[in-house]
Amino acid sequence: MFQGAETVYIGDNSAMSISIKDASDIEGMRVAGRLAAEVLDYLEPHIKPGVSTNHIDQLAHDYMVQVQGCIPAPLNYAPNGYKPYPKSICTSINHQVCHGIPSDKVLKKGDIVNVDITVIKDGWHGDTSRMFLVGEASIAAKRLCQITFEAMWHGILQVKPGAHLGDIGWAIQKFAESNGYSVVREFCGHGIGRGFHEEPQVLHYGRPGTLDELVPGMIFTIEPMINAGRRDIKELGDGWTIVTRDHSLSAQWEHTVLVTPTGFEVLTLSQASPALPSFVTTTCC
Repeated sequence: MFQGAETVYIGDNSAMSISIKDASDIEGMRVAGRLAAEVLDYLEPHIKPGVSTNHIDQLAHDYMVQVQGCIPAPLNYAPNGYKPYPKSICTSINHQVCHGIPSDKVLKKGDIVNVDITVIKDGWHGDTSRMFLVGEASIAAKRLCQITFEAMWHGILQVKPGAHLGDIGWAIQKFAESNGYSVVREFCGHGIGRGFHEEPQVLHYGRPGTLDELVPGMIFTIEPMINAGRRDIKELGDGWTIVTRDHSLSAQWEHTVLVTPTGFEVLTLSQASPALPSFVTTTCC
């Protein structure tokens, strides 16, 4: 149980506890979500050929700490079985699926990179990520990034009271696979609030009408990882970085989403957030 939240049990066979945020909690999450998105806004002009991901990490760290008054949640984060994560952000390049550790390696023209930001502001976590094209990327890379972005939004549009987590996963999987891509299954979205990772797990594949029922006050991330090739992945020796087993390109986008009494509210938007897909008419309903 987290401070300011009610612990409830939802779903037919669920033994998990899902925290339901009240009005005060939600306001704290709105602030944290916006701040996380604004870090990405700040970083965008710096993501270009010849820049190292270590430099991007340092820029992000300084902005979060010195400008926003936030704590970078990933820094020294060590869930069970993991050694402490050594950086303030994740930067996953090309065939890296997620949790790429910033390094002195420089970005090259044509790379694609996911930058994943989680800030802590007044105890609340804001979590979001975007794909960036480094210089002029290939048509295939651009398409993968765009389809993954749209897949995330297809999932978001399923969010409303009475819907189920399986509806989100099915919408993402159906759209991605219909476009010739595969969905990574070993990593998923998650509840978020006072804790970095809370219940429920939000799978990016599944069957409609299954898993937990959505109720107002639930907050979780939707963050599909979509591969151009097969869905199989492996972990590198650093204990964190996940890559595609077939070395194909991978893309990921992430938003933090609130279940409202009538639909959803995306909490990780900012003035410079990417334009919405044509089929999305609102970010709050």
